[in-house]
Amino acid sequence: MGHLGNLTRQSYLSLQKRMDRFSTGIVDSKYLYEILKILFTDEEAKLCSVMPLCGFTVKAMSKIWKKPETEALKILNNLADKALTYDFEIDGIHYYMLALPILGFFEFSLMRTDGKFDRKRLSELYYQCINVEEDLMKQFFSVDTPMSRTFVYEDELKNITSEILPYEKARSIIDTATCITVGTCFCRHKMEHMGKACDNPQDVCLTFNKMAKYLAKYKIAREINKKEAHKILDLCIKKGLVQIGDNVKENVAIICNCCGCCCDLLLGYKRFNFHHAISPSSYISNIDNDLCSDCSVCLTKCPVDAISKNNNKYIVNKSSCLGCGVCSRFCVENACQMKVRPKKIFVPEKFLEATIFRATEQGKLGNLFFDNQISRTHIIMRNIFNVLLSLPLIKLFILNKNSLSPIVKTILKYKNIIPY
Repeated sequence: MGHLGNLTRQSYLSLQKRMDRFSTGIVDSKYLYEILKILFTDEEAKLCSVMPLCGFTVKAMSKIWKKPETEALKILNNLADKALTYDFEIDGIHYYMLALPILGFFEFSLMRTDGKFDRKRLSELYYQCINVEEDLMKQFFSVDTPMSRTFVYEDELKNITSEILPYEKARSIIDTATCITVGTCFCRHKMEHMGKACDNPQDVCLTFNKMAKYLAKYKIAREINKKEAHKILDLCIKKGLVQIGDNVKENVAIICNCCGCCCDLLLGYKRFNFHHAISPSSYISNIDNDLCSDCSVCLTKCPVDAISKNNNKYIVNKSSCLGCGVCSRFCVENACQMKVRPKKIFVPEKFLEATIFRATEQGKLGNLFFDNQISRTHIIMRNIFNVLLSLPLIKLFILNKNSLSPIVKTILKYKNIIPY
């Protein structure tokens, strides 16, 4: 029996190692093991541990698994139904891809309401893994190119004379989306099961475009129109929630409406003092203490505690201010206003570009080039590439964010199969 238990443990450890090869990675822990056991069967864990990092077809996966295409298709569709693999089309070709854990199947497992998983037990495990232990969130926050960025309250930019670009506006993301869904907030729902949730609404997690179509297809989130999406956004702004979404300009897949008491990203931002963990907006709060009535609403409303009071004056910590506009919205004296941030904030064009930057920062770029998990050639080549591409001068060359390096352009050309 112990031998069988070790074999089972090995399947999930292989899956964890496979997931850790992606740019953000994920550390092993006993709680992660318990989570994976709930979401994946032992056989599914084995099969998913050999999936390529980028999108793949049924035909490609059937060869890797050495199974007939009909059987491979059935397995992949079952995994997609459990929201463990993405399911999407590009140019009429059907692709699958193993879902990311954080900002992926962790969230999807609590968003669904069909009873497929024990959401209370998962919430307890997620809480231990994310809110009690430190390793998982520290690794997630360790990349220099953040996964998420802040959207500013657009109505608080009335005094801004410079152009406000479309990608900076949550309303523009809604207006240009090809599909929109709304689902349950992972963070507040998790906290509800732990008896720690606030009274902010839960059905406010917005997804867009291909990701929205995927979530709607498997009934993980509910498809809505643009009018309803704007209504949800208006409600969340009224309640002082922060809009945090994908750190990309094109094809934004998700915008969460976050509170400082439940949101894992905001809690981690404050807990570990990682000011690069969430990319701020291009704006920053500025307080005119001569106009201030000392109501302290800005101090209490700030979701990341970036405002403090010293010698009867309110001070904004410029390094931790997200530029969300919450303080400005609730300041009745107009003493708190949003200004243009002195240094422009870099936002990657697309998800794959952002992934390449993160992979380079983590010494994992070779994993994207050579993503076949069972090919000995790929295993050798990705290890060699990871060493070479981690050399300081080469790394600096790749991470030139003012102009894409030839290496980045090559990957963008040939590895564009990704569901964002």
